[in-house]
Amino acid sequence: MSHSSTRLRRGAVVVTAAGMLMVPAAGGTAVTLPPSAPVAADPPSPSPSGDEVRALTPAVQRQLDATVQRIMREADIPGVTVGLWTPDKGQYVRSFGVADKSTGRMMSPDLYMRIGSETKTFTVTALLELADQGRVGLDDTIDKYVSGVPNGDRITLRQLAGMRSGLFNYSEDDDFFKALTSDPQRPFTPQQLLDYAFRHPVLFPPGEKFDYSNTNLILLGLVVEKASGMPLADYIQRHVLDLVGLGHTLFPAGNEFPEPHAQGYTDQTATGKVEDSADWNPSWGWAAGAMISNLQDLRVWAPTVATGRLPHGGYLISPAIQRQRLTTPATPIPGAGYGLGIFDVQGWIGHNGSLPGYESLTIYLPSARATLVVLLNTDINYKGQEPSTVLGDAITTIVSPDHVFNLPAEPAAR
Repeated sequence: MSHSSTRLRRGAVVVTAAGMLMVPAAGGTAVTLPPSAPVAADPPSPSPSGDEVRALTPAVQRQLDATVQRIMREADIPGVTVGLWTPDKGQYVRSFGVADKSTGRMMSPDLYMRIGSETKTFTVTALLELADQGRVGLDDTIDKYVSGVPNGDRITLRQLAGMRSGLFNYSEDDDFFKALTSDPQRPFTPQQLLDYAFRHPVLFPPGEKFDYSNTNLILLGLVVEKASGMPLADYIQRHVLDLVGLGHTLFPAGNEFPEPHAQGYTDQTATGKVEDSADWNPSWGWAAGAMISNLQDLRVWAPTVATGRLPHGGYLISPAIQRQRLTTPATPIPGAGYGLGIFDVQGWIGHNGSLPGYESLTIYLPSARATLVVLLNTDINYKGQEPSTVLGDAITTIVSPDHVFNLPAEPAAR
């Protein structure tokens, strides 16, 4: 399979060439957000050191500025926004570089961004809500809801959400890659995506091991629709986004993209040359990767999805179901576990996202009640790694050296 189709596999993934991007000297824009912005109230766990996150003093902030700008220069990243918040150590919100290379418009914290595989956290939340209501069972097999799935009488919803189904990932299929890159604005239906997956043999018996597959989330999106009687986008809007208060997060029907947004730059193209992908249709990611959000909403979502608690009190997901969500069996990824649509990497809980032109990282460290959000307008690899992961690693090395987000470049490699 092509290198590019492998990257698309990760692209609606969590979480990943030769194009060179011109980046002007990165000037940082500091923005102070109100300390009253809602976050889920989850008490910190005691830590041996009592100092899970360093105080964000002016010296530490200057160190973060220098580190982010260095990585931007080395990785040819056009624009980046970083937000880091703690209840008692301070906060750091900066934008660097450009949102649009053609006009020189600067990156800023208020921009809408495509968030790729962070969509998975919303789709799985919808599924878990339905499980809370008894409308689905996590140990139901998928054939109860969707027909024609290989091993459908053996694969459970829990295995789909935990990336342990054994189903082939449609975004690894070479014909899918050709179809997408030959006409990036074309729409895909969920069934078309499944058709790409199901023409391949299953990779292993259900539950045998971890293997990241976007196919799993397409199926779970269909389960949400079948069990709720609502289109997935409508269910997520009414029962997740509205409930949490995320007014700048949406599940687009096509390639619509609210203003203001950053342009996105990718080399996952038919020619391999860098193109602006802002108007590409993300329907190919659907329940696995189509959503849009911004920094402030992701700041609220990070502790909400990690704790199951609503920002203003009460529960989005019951504690019993949330415990199941956060049960993260071993994976081939050193230091990382994957629960039900969510990572735990060295204590940081959340997800990353990547699709052509955009990458994101939204994670929460419960022991320090710290939230980190990173948003970029490129998905072009740097030394074989996703640039969002490079930044997440570097930032957490500075602020939480005992909890470094060091997700490897190939988290789903078999």
